[in-house]
Amino acid sequence: MEIILIQDVNKLGQKDDIVNVKNGYGRNFLIPLGFAIAASSSAKKMHTENLRQRAHKEEKIKIAAQAIAGKLADVKIIVGAKTSTSGKIFGSVNTIQIAEALKEKGFDIDRKNITLPEDQIKEVGNYKAFIKLHRDVRVEVDFEIKGE
Repeated sequence: MEIILIQDVNKLGQKDDIVNVKNGYGRNFLIPLGFAIAASSSAKKMHTENLRQRAHKEEKIKIAAQAIAGKLADVKIIVGAKTSTSGKIFGSVNTIQIAEALKEKGFDIDRKNITLPEDQIKEVGNYKAFIKLHRDVRVEVDFEIKGE
């Protein structure tokens, strides 16, 4: 079944992508929850027209995201966490703490756009976070975890 995504779907595609999925997944999950619409010929024509109209605006947004990415590449974040004497963190560091540290530096980034490479960070040290600013613009930010 061919569908047009209305919003980003994790591990499937980005908004406005036309993808093939199994019939049950499309009919029973994606379309009823408003994640996608069926890709009929008329829906495809409307989709191409909308994409053409949106292309110019999208280019401006991409340029702005690249400018922010250039500024973010130089930023070093320090996150404080309660630790034991051996350097183990009580709990773990997550994307919420990274987003708050970025907000203190003057960058308003949604935590859903931040990805940490490890499942859970449980030790003091230096790590990298990946931030998705735009569909095509991703930046890597270094952060350090210090014990409090």
